[in-house]
Amino acid sequence: MNKLKLFFEDRAFGVCSRLGEKLNFPIDSIRLFFIYSSFITLGSPVIMYIIMAMTMKIRKYFRKMNNPVLFD
Repeated sequence: MNKLKLFFEDRAFGVCSRLGEKLNFPIDSIRLFFIYSSFITLGSPVIMYIIMAMTMKIRKYFRKMNNPVLFD
């Protein structure tokens, strides 16, 4: 079970962990919030999660693009 958990954590977008670090809040509570709220509201937090993941990837891309060390 632990191996499965590590597999998904490595390949996940990292939205919950990033929110947990920024808000200084337990990561497991944020994950449970997304799970329970998606059941209650029929999946609308999943859309919010995907949008947040896309913005994180775009920000990472622009940071990598503006890094002067990479242009040597």
